[in-house]
Amino acid sequence: MTKTTVLTVQVQFGDCDPAGIVFFPNFARWMDAASHHYFRECGVPSWSQIDEPAGFVGAPLVETRIHFFKPATYPDVLQVHTDVEIWRAKVFIQRHRVVRGATLVCEGHETRAFCTRDAKGHLKAVPVPEMIRALCN
Repeated sequence: MTKTTVLTVQVQFGDCDPAGIVFFPNFARWMDAASHHYFRECGVPSWSQIDEPAGFVGAPLVETRIHFFKPATYPDVLQVHTDVEIWRAKVFIQRHRVVRGATLVCEGHETRAFCTRDAKGHLKAVPVPEMIRALCN
């Protein structure tokens, strides 16, 4: 099992739709922020500061899915609990559990690939750097 980090989010009035509930794309935005927060909290340097592999550009999103269980609204305080559920050779799957107190609001999974750019500038998946795995475990 990997480390778990927590990102706290204060729901703002503008995060909600006309029905007064959080507009669903905001959860994806908060999960993306929680993904970056996770690596910073684990001690991983920013993507631009990683020298190996050469040309490393980061970990773009390959797939995402979110299951909603309860609504959230203004002025809820939410916590996004993030960990890496699965490490594969070139990708990893992060799990985000969004809670309000003891209530599970939603759970999301993001598949991300570690990438460099090839000679033509196209993204190319590369093996997950061992340094990153070590910092996150």
